[in-house]
Amino acid sequence: MGNIQQVRVIFLTGLFLPFLTMTTAYASGGGGHEGPNWFDFTWRVVNFLILVGVLYWLLAGKIRSFLSARREGIRSALAEAVNARKEAERKFSEYNEKLDKATGEIDQIRQIIQAQGLAEKEKMIEDARNAAKKIKEDTETRMEQEFKKASRELRVEAVRLSTQMAEELLRKNIRENDHEALVKDYIEKVVKKN
Repeated sequence: MGNIQQVRVIFLTGLFLPFLTMTTAYASGGGGHEGPNWFDFTWRVVNFLILVGVLYWLLAGKIRSFLSARREGIRSALAEAVNARKEAERKFSEYNEKLDKATGEIDQIRQIIQAQGLAEKEKMIEDARNAAKKIKEDTETRMEQEFKKASRELRVEAVRLSTQMAEELLRKNIRENDHEALVKDYIEKVVKKN
């Protein structure tokens, strides 16, 4: 419906309803001794019509402008709602893309961390193997050194004990004559060398 048609429908409805109400009220007024006073009724209807006409004349432009403004307000509100929906969908799409991108980045970071963790684990295992190898080599070297040291000490001890036993045997078995003969023999050997 057009704007003018709506105003007319409202005006006619506003005109007809009070007329109908007044007619009903007059008819239910009771049975007085006089007949109906048609002049009074007509005068009241004319006054009412004049009042409605003046109100229409005064308010029709305002009602039209109000309805027009209201229609424009609804149109602009609908347009704003459509624009807001489009903007919301755009932002949703943008945030969804950002979320997908962030999820992808998180997956990449997780994979990098896992790879670094595996590399670190392998490095730690290799370091542990190297340390164990070094400890083994150091242990073997120390064992060898300790074995050599023990062998030297055993030799020294064996020489000392042999010397001590030989000395005791010589003391028991060598007499003074043998001692003098040995000293002479030694002196002669020294003299011959020089």
